[in-house]
Amino acid sequence: MSRRIPWTLVVLLLALTIPWFGSRYYTFLATQIAILSLFAVSYNLLLGTTGLVSFGHAAYFGLGAYATGLLMKELNVPFLLALLAGGLLPAAFAGVFGYFCVRLTKIYFSMLTLAFAQIVWAICFQWNEVTGGDQGISAIPYPELGWIGAIPGLGGFRTGDHFYFACVVLVILCIWVLGRITDSPFGRLLTTIRENPERASFIGVDVRRYELAAFAIAGGFAGVSGALFGIFNRGVFADFMFWPKSAEVLIMTILGGMNYFWGPVAGTIMMVVLNQQITSYTEYWPLVLGTILLVLLFAFPGGLMGALDAGAKRLRGQKTGGGDA
Repeated sequence: MSRRIPWTLVVLLLALTIPWFGSRYYTFLATQIAILSLFAVSYNLLLGTTGLVSFGHAAYFGLGAYATGLLMKELNVPFLLALLAGGLLPAAFAGVFGYFCVRLTKIYFSMLTLAFAQIVWAICFQWNEVTGGDQGISAIPYPELGWIGAIPGLGGFRTGDHFYFACVVLVILCIWVLGRITDSPFGRLLTTIRENPERASFIGVDVRRYELAAFAIAGGFAGVSGALFGIFNRGVFADFMFWPKSAEVLIMTILGGMNYFWGPVAGTIMMVVLNQQITSYTEYWPLVLGTILLVLLFAFPGGLMGALDAGAKRLRGQKTGGGDA
């Protein structure tokens, strides 16, 4: 029955209600969650679907942010065109890097993705003339979204709310595309590769080519997420592509449940909300996060969505058992 529920549409409608509460804080938090959710779902195309553990996914997030930020600020390129470039450029880089990475397996693959990401970070950190070096690029303009206010019922909202509406629609559209990819024959072949690459190769699947395609697609959508985040942050900095950002998206994906398509979204919500709440009381956020991860990994190895799924199955089993009795 759950397969008949249009979850993408449900999430979209729920997300669009946030600005109606009138709180700037809620809108700020929801915008951050929406953008980082796309980042995590794009990463899960590698981790959960294809079985590739990348330690350098933040490189494409940062490249998308730099590409869009530079085009909008320096060349006055329209938002949608700059956003498109923010997805295509990281996808191209992911294709080049992936060509070398997919030739290796397991930890060697992971370490090579980290090496390429660190090279990109070092270049952006030192290239002052283009990227601003350690100062980054500030004062990235908001896109012209005044037309949203002309839509009936949306005239009284602020500029930040307009950007949130645009972000939600774009993010949900991207997540819907990723969902279609995952459910397609291409996605099912990626799952076959994850389960047993040797068997997939034996039946005639070009494993390396499919892994490379997944790598490029994931990099492109990570770039779109980074592009939106750069505008939301009103600045782009080299830290966007530093290795802790790759660890962050890995944690969000595992926290929510990498074996569930909406798991990374749940993990993102949990991590962002906990971060905002806990850091307001204590500076020991990493300690709290580590404790939460230990509890989840030992008690609920399937992540948050895995725990909810197990609980739902147990309730259904109890109802069925009660009816039989």
